[in-house]
This record gives sequence, structure tokens and C-alpha cells, in this order.
Amino acid sequence: MTQLRGNLQKAVLVVEDEPKLAETLELYLRHEGYRTERAGDGRRALELYRALKPDLVLLDLMLPELDGLEVLRRIRSEGNTPVILVTARAEDLDKLLGLELGADDYVTKPFSPREVVARVKAVLRRSGGGESARAILRCGPLEVDPEEVMVRVQGARLDLTLAEFRLLEAMASAPRRAFTREELLAVALPESDALGRTIDVHMKNLRRKLEEAGAPGLLETVRGVGYRLWIEP
Repeated sequence: MTQLRGNLQKAVLVVEDEPKLAETLELYLRHEGYRTERAGDGRRALELYRALKPDLVLLDLMLPELDGLEVLRRIRSEGNTPVILVTARAEDLDKLLGLELGADDYVTKPFSPREVVARVKAVLRRSGGGESARAILRCGPLEVDPEEVMVRVQGARLDLTLAEFRLLEAMASAPRRAFTREELLAVALPESDALGRTIDVHMKNLRRKLEEAGAPGLLETVRGVGYRLWIEP
């Protein structure tokens, strides 16, 4: 395999039961220098996920053995590997359910393979790879480390998806400022065509995780505007 874009260190697990589509996606990803592995059903996807430890999972929702949402649930129970959902379902409910379970982005069939590659690049870029060092943000009990893509609450690590991390990082950079959903969408999913309601799902998950970590009340909903991180002066 020839490295064309310097991405060979990144591995993408393609989970797709349509062989021709999976082959096409792999072809485009490998052309960009990514390593790929392919799974045609949900059980094999989990086997390869655990063995390969990929940098990103491209996950179809409609799969034999185990469906994509169940695969996503199990991936999220084991770690925070970025996941992009691939779905033939156009209903927003399916997309939002996937996001609530911890997906980082989604694409809807039919799509251009180039669009999928662009989403892969965007999500991996948001994971922090290749970015210059940035200062740690400290807000009340929170410590947001952009370099390690990590958040700690009173010293304890908080497990977040990439989108959740980017949202919290943006708000921690300007505590007490009210951000619109559009601003937050541009921060968390800049290359996505996701709807504003997507932010509500991410915020619901983020609020729950903060509360479970012993930091309730930090994430506020600003009626008619969006959200803010409220830290007492």
C-alpha cells in the first residue's frame, strides 16, 4: 500500500454489509493513505474493533447479526473511538438516536465517497491529531486539556465523545457567554449538515455526564439563544 496523504498511521474500520459499497469506501480511504479493515456484520465489527483498536469507525446502521445502533452501544461502553454513522434512513429520529448513543457524525445514503472521506478527515482532525499545543482551560471544577483532548472534573477524567469535548472546550474558552446552537454546531460539527437539534442531543448527554461526575448546574440552557457554561465569578 502506498502512502499518498500521510495518513497511514490512522486506521478506519468500515462496517458495511454491501460489498461493493464497502469496497468503494475502502478504495477512497486507502487512496488518502488510511489503513482500513472491513466488517460485513455487527458481530464481526465488534471483533475487529477490539482487535484493531481503530482510530475511527464508519458504521452502517442496517447490519445483519447485530444492528448498527447495538454495535455503537457496545463501542461506547468500551471507549470513545470516533464513530460516523452511515444510514439509508432519512428520518431525523434515527440520526438523533445514534447521536444520543454517542456517534460523532452521520452521513445519509446515497452519498459521494469523497463526502465520506471528508467527514472522516474532519472528525479525526477534531480528535486533536496534528494540532499545535494549546493551553489548558480551567473553569471552576473543570480542567479542559485541548492537547490531550481530555476533560477532568476535580481531577477525575470525564469520558466524552469528540463532539462533546469540542462543545465543552468552546464554552470553557468563554465561560458565562451564551452560545447559539448555530455557533456550537460550527464548533462541534463544522463540515456536517447536521441540524440544530443535534446540539440539543449532545448537550443532554454532556449535562448528564457532568452531573454524574459531581458537577451539576454548570451547563445552562439560555432560552431563545442556546447554551452557556456558568462558572461563578
